[in-house]
Amino acid sequence: MALAIRDVREHDLDAVLALNNAAGRTILALDAAQLRYFYDHADYFRVAEIDGHLAGFLIALREGSSYDSPNYHWFGEHYPQFAYIDRIVIANAYRRHGLGRIFYCDVTSYAEVRVPLLTCEVFLEPRDDVVVLFHGTYGFQEVGQQRMGADGPQVSLLAKDLPSYAFVRETYLDHDGLPDEPWLAERQRPFHPDTPKRRLAGERRP
Repeated sequence: MALAIRDVREHDLDAVLALNNAAGRTILALDAAQLRYFYDHADYFRVAEIDGHLAGFLIALREGSSYDSPNYHWFGEHYPQFAYIDRIVIANAYRRHGLGRIFYCDVTSYAEVRVPLLTCEVFLEPRDDVVVLFHGTYGFQEVGQQRMGADGPQVSLLAKDLPSYAFVRETYLDHDGLPDEPWLAERQRPFHPDTPKRRLAGERRP
Protein backbone atom coordinates (compact mmCIF):
# COMPACT_ATOMS: atom_id res chain seq x y z
CA MET A 1 0.00 0.00 0.00
CA ALA A 2 1.49 3.33 -1.11
CA LEU A 3 0.40 6.29 1.06
CA ALA A 4 1.07 9.93 0.23
CA ILE A 5 0.04 13.00 2.25
CA ARG A 6 0.19 16.00 -0.08
CA ASP A 7 -1.31 19.42 -0.69
CA VAL A 8 -4.68 19.36 -2.40
CA ARG A 9 -4.78 20.03 -6.14
CA GLU A 10 -7.58 21.66 -8.03
CA HIS A 11 -8.49 18.47 -9.83
CA ASP A 12 -9.07 16.80 -6.41
CA LEU A 13 -11.94 19.10 -5.47
CA ASP A 14 -14.83 17.08 -6.90
CA ALA A 15 -13.63 13.97 -5.07
CA VAL A 16 -13.07 15.94 -1.85
CA LEU A 17 -16.60 17.37 -2.05
CA ALA A 18 -18.14 13.93 -2.58
CA LEU A 19 -16.12 12.47 0.29
CA ASN A 20 -17.11 15.31 2.64
CA ASN A 21 -20.81 15.04 1.87
CA ALA A 22 -20.84 11.26 2.29
CA ALA A 23 -19.25 11.45 5.74
CA GLY A 24 -22.45 11.62 7.80
CA ARG A 25 -23.97 14.06 10.24
CA THR A 26 -20.83 14.68 12.29
CA ILE A 27 -19.29 16.55 9.32
CA LEU A 28 -21.05 19.66 8.06
CA ALA A 29 -22.01 19.44 4.40
CA LEU A 30 -20.29 21.66 1.85
CA ASP A 31 -21.25 23.03 -1.53
CA ALA A 32 -18.80 23.73 -4.36
CA ALA A 33 -18.47 27.42 -3.46
CA GLN A 34 -17.63 26.67 0.17
CA LEU A 35 -15.04 24.11 -0.84
CA ARG A 36 -13.55 26.60 -3.30
CA TYR A 37 -13.16 29.05 -0.42
CA PHE A 38 -11.06 26.49 1.41
CA TYR A 39 -9.02 25.79 -1.70
CA ASP A 40 -8.32 29.50 -2.12
CA HIS A 41 -7.79 30.45 1.53
CA ALA A 42 -6.95 27.49 3.80
CA ASP A 43 -3.43 27.57 5.19
CA TYR A 44 -3.36 23.77 5.40
CA PHE A 45 -5.36 21.64 2.97
CA ARG A 46 -3.87 18.20 2.43
CA VAL A 47 -5.21 14.92 1.15
CA ALA A 48 -4.25 11.32 1.77
CA GLU A 49 -3.79 9.30 -1.39
CA ILE A 50 -3.53 5.51 -1.19
CA ASP A 51 -2.58 3.64 -4.34
CA GLY A 52 -3.87 6.57 -6.38
CA HIS A 53 -7.23 6.81 -4.56
CA LEU A 54 -8.34 9.74 -2.38
CA ALA A 55 -8.57 8.31 1.12
CA GLY A 56 -9.14 11.44 3.22
CA PHE A 57 -8.36 15.10 3.78
CA LEU A 58 -7.80 17.67 6.51
CA ILE A 59 -8.40 21.43 6.31
CA ALA A 60 -6.98 23.98 8.76
CA LEU A 61 -6.82 27.77 8.87
CA ARG A 62 -4.76 30.16 10.90
CA GLU A 63 -6.07 33.23 12.69
CA GLY A 64 -7.01 36.31 10.72
CA SER A 65 -9.04 34.63 7.98
CA SER A 66 -12.43 35.84 6.74
CA TYR A 67 -13.85 32.36 7.35
CA ASP A 68 -17.46 32.63 8.57
CA SER A 69 -17.62 29.92 11.21
CA PRO A 70 -18.89 30.43 14.78
CA ASN A 71 -16.28 28.05 16.17
CA TYR A 72 -13.42 29.68 14.25
CA HIS A 73 -14.69 33.08 15.46
CA TRP A 74 -14.76 31.82 19.05
CA PHE A 75 -11.08 30.94 18.92
CA GLY A 76 -10.34 34.29 17.23
CA GLU A 77 -12.00 36.10 20.13
CA HIS A 78 -10.02 34.18 22.75
CA TYR A 79 -6.55 33.61 21.25
CA PRO A 80 -4.29 35.87 19.16
CA GLN A 81 -2.54 33.03 17.30
CA PHE A 82 -3.71 29.53 16.48
CA ALA A 83 -4.27 26.97 13.75
CA TYR A 84 -7.86 25.77 13.57
CA ILE A 85 -8.73 22.31 12.25
CA ASP A 86 -12.02 22.86 10.49
CA ARG A 87 -12.57 19.27 9.39
CA ILE A 88 -10.97 15.91 8.85
CA VAL A 89 -12.67 13.25 6.74
CA ILE A 90 -11.53 9.68 6.12
CA ALA A 91 -13.22 7.54 3.47
CA ASN A 92 -15.13 4.56 4.88
CA ALA A 93 -12.88 2.06 3.12
CA TYR A 94 -9.79 3.47 4.86
CA ARG A 95 -11.06 3.98 8.40
CA ARG A 96 -9.43 2.18 11.33
CA HIS A 97 -6.07 2.26 9.51
CA GLY A 98 -4.53 5.12 11.51
CA LEU A 99 -5.00 7.84 8.88
CA GLY A 100 -6.51 10.19 11.45
CA ARG A 101 -3.38 10.01 13.59
CA ILE A 102 -1.17 10.45 10.54
CA PHE A 103 -3.09 13.59 9.58
CA TYR A 104 -2.92 14.95 13.13
CA CYS A 105 0.83 14.34 13.26
CA ASP A 106 1.20 16.16 9.95
CA VAL A 107 -0.93 19.17 10.86
CA THR A 108 0.87 19.40 14.22
CA SER A 109 4.19 19.46 12.37
CA TYR A 110 2.81 22.30 10.23
CA ALA A 111 1.39 24.25 13.17
CA GLU A 112 4.12 23.95 15.79
CA VAL A 113 6.60 26.05 13.78
CA ARG A 114 4.02 28.80 13.19
CA VAL A 115 1.62 29.15 16.12
CA PRO A 116 1.44 28.25 19.82
CA LEU A 117 -1.94 26.52 19.70
CA LEU A 118 -3.76 23.91 17.63
CA THR A 119 -7.56 24.08 17.95
CA CYS A 120 -10.71 22.28 16.82
CA GLU A 121 -14.14 21.28 18.03
CA VAL A 122 -16.03 18.03 18.47
CA PHE A 123 -19.78 17.59 18.38
CA LEU A 124 -21.45 16.73 21.67
CA GLU A 125 -24.80 16.19 19.91
CA PRO A 126 -24.59 13.45 18.88
CA ARG A 127 -21.69 12.62 21.16
CA ASP A 128 -19.08 10.27 19.76
CA ASP A 129 -16.91 8.95 22.57
CA VAL A 130 -14.35 7.54 20.13
CA VAL A 131 -13.78 11.05 18.73
CA VAL A 132 -13.68 12.61 22.21
CA LEU A 133 -11.18 10.01 23.41
CA PHE A 134 -9.05 10.39 20.27
CA HIS A 135 -8.60 14.11 20.89
CA GLY A 136 -7.98 13.65 24.59
CA THR A 137 -5.23 11.11 24.01
CA TYR A 138 -3.70 13.44 21.41
CA GLY A 139 -3.25 16.23 23.95
CA PHE A 140 -6.35 18.37 23.38
CA GLN A 141 -8.20 19.88 26.32
CA GLU A 142 -11.61 21.50 26.44
CA VAL A 143 -11.42 25.29 26.67
CA GLY A 144 -15.11 26.06 26.15
CA GLN A 145 -18.46 24.96 24.80
CA GLN A 146 -21.04 26.65 22.61
CA ARG A 147 -24.08 25.93 20.50
CA MET A 148 -23.70 26.41 16.76
CA GLY A 149 -26.59 28.76 16.13
CA ALA A 150 -30.03 28.69 17.71
CA ASP A 151 -30.84 25.18 16.52
CA GLY A 152 -27.36 23.79 15.94
CA PRO A 153 -25.50 21.14 17.93
CA GLN A 154 -23.58 21.75 21.13
CA VAL A 155 -19.84 21.51 20.55
CA SER A 156 -16.79 21.15 22.76
CA LEU A 157 -14.05 23.64 21.83
CA LEU A 158 -10.62 22.04 22.15
CA ALA A 159 -7.07 23.36 22.18
CA LYS A 160 -3.65 21.76 22.28
CA ASP A 161 -0.55 23.66 23.41
CA LEU A 162 2.41 23.38 21.04
CA PRO A 163 5.47 23.69 23.29
CA SER A 164 7.93 23.61 20.38
CA TYR A 165 6.64 26.97 19.14
CA ALA A 166 8.45 29.05 21.79
CA PHE A 167 11.81 27.62 20.73
CA VAL A 168 11.03 28.10 17.04
CA ARG A 169 9.89 31.68 17.58
CA GLU A 170 12.89 32.68 19.65
CA THR A 171 15.42 30.89 17.46
CA TYR A 172 14.02 31.51 13.98
CA LEU A 173 10.82 33.54 13.63
CA ASP A 174 12.10 36.51 15.65
CA HIS A 175 15.27 36.62 13.55
CA ASP A 176 15.69 35.48 9.93
CA GLY A 177 12.65 33.22 9.61
CA LEU A 178 12.41 29.48 9.14
CA PRO A 179 15.06 27.64 7.13
CA ASP A 180 14.33 27.34 3.43
CA GLU A 181 13.37 23.66 3.47
CA PRO A 182 10.56 22.01 1.47
CA TRP A 183 8.88 20.56 4.56
CA LEU A 184 8.62 24.04 6.08
CA ALA A 185 7.18 25.72 2.98
CA GLU A 186 3.76 27.33 2.98
CA ARG A 187 1.02 25.95 0.81
CA GLN A 188 0.89 27.74 -2.53
CA ARG A 189 -2.58 29.27 -2.71
CA PRO A 190 -4.20 31.39 -5.42
CA PHE A 191 -3.69 35.08 -4.62
CA HIS A 192 -6.61 36.94 -3.07
CA PRO A 193 -6.43 40.58 -1.90
CA ASP A 194 -8.33 39.75 1.31
CA THR A 195 -5.89 37.02 2.33
CA PRO A 196 -3.66 38.31 5.16
CA LYS A 197 0.02 38.37 4.32
CA ARG A 198 2.11 36.24 6.62
CA ARG A 199 5.81 35.62 6.67
CA LEU A 200 6.55 32.51 4.69
CA ALA A 201 8.87 29.70 5.69
CA GLY A 202 12.36 30.80 4.81
CA GLU A 203 11.34 34.40 4.10
CA ARG A 204 13.98 36.84 5.24
CA ARG A 205 13.33 40.21 6.78
CA PRO A 206 14.66 43.21 4.83
